[in-house]
Amino acid sequence: MSDFNRGAARPVIVDRADMAVDAGLRQFMLGVYNKVALGLVVSAAMAWLTGMFPPVRDLMFKVAADGRLAGMTPVGWIVAFAPMAIILFTSFGRGGQTPRGAAIAYWSIVVLMGASMGVLALLYTGAALAQTFLITAAAFAGLSAFGYVTKRDLSGMGSFLIVGLIGLVIASLVNMFLNLPMMSFIISILGVFIFAGLIAFDTQRLKLMYYDLGGDAGSTAVATNFGALSLYMNFINLFQFLLSLFGDRR
Repeated sequence: MSDFNRGAARPVIVDRADMAVDAGLRQFMLGVYNKVALGLVVSAAMAWLTGMFPPVRDLMFKVAADGRLAGMTPVGWIVAFAPMAIILFTSFGRGGQTPRGAAIAYWSIVVLMGASMGVLALLYTGAALAQTFLITAAAFAGLSAFGYVTKRDLSGMGSFLIVGLIGLVIASLVNMFLNLPMMSFIISILGVFIFAGLIAFDTQRLKLMYYDLGGDAGSTAVATNFGALSLYMNFINLFQFLLSLFGDRR
């Protein structure tokens, strides 16, 4: 579970007059959603490969005789933390400031996140994974639609959610050592609310960002990739928290 630095800088959301329906905006948002959808398909394929195909699975995870997860291999840990390294590089370096660099960063993170999520196939039943994915997809669609159409400024809520996200990450790291079931339960509940809110907030942020870019093709292409990354990470985190709350374990 990690959204790290949200994938891109967040502009300040200011009061705006009602924006007329814009074909360019629709094309921009459609490009973001298409990347998110394709990214989820790629991640699902990678998760199946690393979780269900023994030669690849055994490179990533330690599996007990009964088929249950017993730990992660060094390769598994590298793959799990590699997305953080890519996000830090693109944030503080120049790797994500061009359309090509942003696209490489996005698809690299998608592949690596998918590979690391093979662990879910070892922890949860196939029915639990499928049901939770459908619930997450429905929630994502509704929350993103709200963020797109609402005339309410969500920037205040966004600031609150970012603070909550930082606290969530710290609490999760602490609980890695304490391993307290009640704390895990509380973290999962908070995670659901935080990432549900971030889906709406990031959608509105992207909508307003489109107008800030002024039609610059290069900047729009970069924003499409990092916008997709933000929504993709929100979806993945919401899915994992819902799974931890309601998923049936093997």
